[in-house]
Amino acid sequence: MTGWQTLLYKEVLRFWKVSFQTIAAPVLTAVLYMLIFGHVLEDHVQVFEQVSYTAFLVPGLVMMSVLQNAFANSSSSLIQSKIMGNLVFLLLTPLSHRSWFVAYVGSSMVRGLAVGLGVFAVTAWFGRPSYAAPLWIIAFALMGAALMGALGLIAGLWAEKFDQLAGFQNFIIMPMTFLSGVFYSIHSLPAVWQTISHLNPFFYMIDGFRYGFFGASDVSPWLSLAVVASALAGVAALALHLLRTGYKIRN
Repeated sequence: MTGWQTLLYKEVLRFWKVSFQTIAAPVLTAVLYMLIFGHVLEDHVQVFEQVSYTAFLVPGLVMMSVLQNAFANSSSSLIQSKIMGNLVFLLLTPLSHRSWFVAYVGSSMVRGLAVGLGVFAVTAWFGRPSYAAPLWIIAFALMGAALMGALGLIAGLWAEKFDQLAGFQNFIIMPMTFLSGVFYSIHSLPAVWQTISHLNPFFYMIDGFRYGFFGASDVSPWLSLAVVASALAGVAALALHLLRTGYKIRN
């Protein structure tokens, strides 16, 4: 294997060796969300015509799991390597910053998509969604996982201890994820919150992903695609720049 392939393989093995924690645990969490919200709101909420609320929840929970775990993979790997001191062994290799980016983001995509498939396999039994546009499903799943993997890379480079990384995740990633329309349609919100939701890139990832299942969404899927693609390009460019300059990893 080449250098970036070896690093990618190492990063995939890192989370796969503890798959009970990195794969099974997020799937269980999503199932609990499905049981609680689906049971409580099934008879009280209907977002799209002829789509049950339980079926509406499935794509949102799948995409939420993909995003959260893709971010967690790259960010946790970098911060652990920095604190434990083994990052120096990577710095001694002739790997370019592009190789680092491909390996860390690629492994994050693998973990995010693996968790997403596990969540879908379990939650689809509660409310079977349709597949109106499968290509949209694939496109948003891949771009969303890549975007969050790159964002996790930035967070891991920036953070110097676990507390800082936890703050980034708890005060930025979690609120933006839960306020992105996973459990509701933004049309049910007051006007001011609809406006705020349109500023959240996570909303476009989940709304576009959901469109692939039902052929219906809160905004145009093309708009969602443009927003997500632009966000991915910007975050990836920043992550590559930080890696190239050795931000907080080279003295």
